[in-house]
Amino acid sequence: MTHRATRRKARATTALATLVIAGLALAGCSSGGGASDQSLTPEDLDAALEAGGEITYWGWSPSAPAQVEAFEAAYPNVTVKYVDTGGGGAHNLKLQNAVTAGRGAPDVSQLEYHILPQFVLGESVQDLTSLGFDELEDDFTESTWDSVALYDGIWGLPQDAGPMALFYNKDVYDQYGLTVPTTWDEFHEQAAKLQAADPSKYLAGDFGEPSFTTSMIRQAGGHPFTVDETDVTIALDDEGAQRWTSAWNPLLEENLLDTKTATWSDEWYVALGDGSIASIVSGAWMAGVLTNSVAEGSGSWRVAPMPTYGDDPTTSEMGGSSHVVMNQSENKALAAAFVRWLSHDPESVAIFMESGGFPSTVADLESDAFLGATPDYFGGQQINEVLLDSSKNVAEGWQFLPWQSYASSIFSDTVGPAYVNHTDINAGLEAWQAANVKYGNEQGYTVNAD
Repeated sequence: MTHRATRRKARATTALATLVIAGLALAGCSSGGGASDQSLTPEDLDAALEAGGEITYWGWSPSAPAQVEAFEAAYPNVTVKYVDTGGGGAHNLKLQNAVTAGRGAPDVSQLEYHILPQFVLGESVQDLTSLGFDELEDDFTESTWDSVALYDGIWGLPQDAGPMALFYNKDVYDQYGLTVPTTWDEFHEQAAKLQAADPSKYLAGDFGEPSFTTSMIRQAGGHPFTVDETDVTIALDDEGAQRWTSAWNPLLEENLLDTKTATWSDEWYVALGDGSIASIVSGAWMAGVLTNSVAEGSGSWRVAPMPTYGDDPTTSEMGGSSHVVMNQSENKALAAAFVRWLSHDPESVAIFMESGGFPSTVADLESDAFLGATPDYFGGQQINEVLLDSSKNVAEGWQFLPWQSYASSIFSDTVGPAYVNHTDINAGLEAWQAANVKYGNEQGYTVNAD
C-alpha cells in the first residue's frame, strides 16, 4: 500500500459513516442502484474485451468520439454507443433522471468530481476496487485520485484536472492597449478600460455559475462547506467569500461583465470568436473547448496565470471529471474495461491531450512533450507550463456539499438575481445558504449556518 493509500485508509472510518447515513438520506434519489458487485475480478475485464458486446457511454468531452473510434479499432468485438450529453449540468440532470427511473442509464458515464459523491451515496455507481484499479493509484495525480477514491472504495478513474488560469484574446488586448492583469485589482482596471473604449466588448463574462463562484471563493481562502460525518456547516459569508465578493461586486455593479450571454450557448461561442468577450477565467480544460469549438479564435488566444490577491500566489481549481461504471449496467466487466482504457491507456490519453485536454496521469503531465507543446491555436505558446504551475498552487482543504448537484440547481434562483439586477452578490449567497441549510436538514443531515 502506498503512502497515499495509507492516508486515504485513515480517513475511511469517518467517510464510511458518512456513506452509510447519507446513503439512507439519499436513497429516494436512487431506485436504479444497489450494492456494488464485488465478485468481478481483473481477469473478467480481459475476458469481456475478448468476448465483446455493446455498451453505452455518456459524456461531453471533445475527444470522446475519437477515443471511442480508437477503442473499437483496438477491440473490434466491442461496440461503444456514445451519447454527447452537451455538458455537466444537462448531463447530471439526465443521468439522475435515469437513475431515479431505474432504467435508461448508460454503462459508462463521465461525471464531474464534485458531483461523484452524490451518485456514490445514492448507490448508483460501481465500486471498482475488486478489479485491480487500486494498483493504478500512483499513475494519477494525488488530487484527482482522491476525487475518485472515496468512502473506502474506488468509484471511477480520473480523466482530467482543472487548475485555473486566465485565457485571453491577445488581438483584443493589443487593439485596445490592455495589460494582462496579474491581480484582481488590475482585472477591474482593465475591464473598465475596455468598456470605456468599446461598450460592445467585455473583458470577461459571468452568467452566474455555481462552479465558478465556489472556485473563486476557494482561491480567496474560503471554506464555505465543512462536512464531518453527518454534520455539515455552511458559511457562505466567511472571510474568503467576502474577499471574493469585495473584488467581484464592483465589476458586477458597474456593469463591467457580460452577464447576459449564457455560458455554453451558441451566442457565447460566437462572442469568444469575434472578441466580444476577451477573456475567460476557467479550468485548464478550457484550452480544449476553445480549440475545438471556437475556430475563429485560432492564433488569437493565449494563457496567463490566474489573477491573484496581491502577492498571494494561491490559485484554484474548476471542474475536472471522472469515468464511472453505472450500477444499471448489465455488462459491468466490459464497461469497467472500457473505463480502464479510456482514462489510463496511453493511446486514449494521447487523443485526449491532442484535443486540448489537461491530463491527470503523472507521466504525461511531467513529459517533455506535454510541457514543450506549442499549439498553433495559442500562437505557439507553451501553455501547459502555465497550467502546470497553477496546479501547484491550488488552495487546499476544500470540500463540496454531499448534495452539490442540488445546490447547483438552485443557484440561479438564489444568487442569480444579483447577476440580473447587478446588485450585491452577498445577498444572493445568503439566500443560497438558507436554502441549502433547509434542504440538508430535510435529507437527514445536521446542517448549521456558521
